[in-house]
Amino acid sequence: MMLKIIALTTAVFLVSAATANTHRVPPAEDIRLYDIGQSASAERLHQDVEMLVSFGTRHSLSETQSETTGIGAARRWIAEEFAQISNACGGCLEVMLISDTVEGRRIPTPTEIVNVIAVLKGKKNSNRYVVMSGDIDSRVSDPLNSSAASPGANDNASGVAGVIEAARVLSKYEFDGNIVFAALSGEEQGLYGGKILADYAAANDWHLQAVINNDMIGNIAGINGVIDNHSVRVFSEGVKISETPEEARERYFSGGENDSASRNLARFIKAQADQYMTNLDVMLVYRLDRFGRGGHHFPFNQAGYPAVRIMEVNEHYDRQHQDLRNEEGRHYGDTIDYVDFDFTAKLTSLNTLSLAALAWAPAPPAEVKISGQVAPSTTLTWQPVDDAAGYRVYWRLTTESEWTHSRWVGNVSEFTLENMVIDNYLYGVSSVSVGGHESPVVFPGAAGDFY
Repeated sequence: MMLKIIALTTAVFLVSAATANTHRVPPAEDIRLYDIGQSASAERLHQDVEMLVSFGTRHSLSETQSETTGIGAARRWIAEEFAQISNACGGCLEVMLISDTVEGRRIPTPTEIVNVIAVLKGKKNSNRYVVMSGDIDSRVSDPLNSSAASPGANDNASGVAGVIEAARVLSKYEFDGNIVFAALSGEEQGLYGGKILADYAAANDWHLQAVINNDMIGNIAGINGVIDNHSVRVFSEGVKISETPEEARERYFSGGENDSASRNLARFIKAQADQYMTNLDVMLVYRLDRFGRGGHHFPFNQAGYPAVRIMEVNEHYDRQHQDLRNEEGRHYGDTIDYVDFDFTAKLTSLNTLSLAALAWAPAPPAEVKISGQVAPSTTLTWQPVDDAAGYRVYWRLTTESEWTHSRWVGNVSEFTLENMVIDNYLYGVSSVSVGGHESPVVFPGAAGDFY
């Protein structure tokens, strides 16, 4: 009898342990992300911006054969920096040039636009990618003047230096997904470099989960008189520009105008900063870009990929797209003395933190759907993804701009929120790894789909 009792007790314990394991909530933080969130070096960023400025101009139509002047020299130097980083990590980066010949309103003759790319290969998910980008090219007042001195220190040597520094920091780690460090060209002439990389991603079947574009991450003194070294803007589209008429009709009746994949990527970035960084306030700006202006995240949005723009809060227009000059005691031009490198390091760290969190997390849930019309409860369903230990369901009032409530639901593909009427809230689902790394939240339907 005693043996039977022991056996029965053991069996009950094993069943209980298995059940507990199924419903165990993963850890809420990863200590490594605290380190990554403060690893960017202001000194190295200063050196890299100084080097980029030394090429005189990086205009997309400038000299390509010189070793010291023009965009050709700049992109060869960037490629060499990536190669040196790769050598230091045992060949962990794949460095490549991705280009196309284009012609347009600001490119009067066919010109090769060349992007310099470094890929940190993931150890598990060979087809899942996240991208950090910055723009190589610079310009002065006349967008076709390719010979005048155009230092472009903040716009956008700061962004390219951030990309290079992020590669240095993250090359010391291994990730499940692939991380792409992209120095793009042709931005000032018509966002060509972004389109070239977006087309390349589509042609090579990349599951491109996130693009974080950095354009002007070094200025803290605005033309409005504000000096602010602890705030950053993240711009994101609300409704996908790639939305079809059928998808627009679905969104019109079901909601989702504030929950595109790009917008939930922006919320994800803010959440990482809130948890892992100090003295950095992320301002989510709910529009594609600054009023009437654009950036290199836009071509990725056009291709249907989640993409956002990171930049300073207070711009100074005397230091953007200006001929170098002094008029009536006022200086014009984008020179290095106006770049705050501690601030650039802080925004670079926001990127490295977000990229690491994305690359360690599972892919976002696929095929997220919602039901509950004229019912007391709301049901969410989704397709499971690889490497997810389980999922977390989110909700918020329709008037809230960020997710306010969530709960762990375990490793399931369907969950019902009892007595929560579908009409009164907005809902979403994220994937969570066994280590607690969480994907961005996915809003149901085509409006919020990451795929």
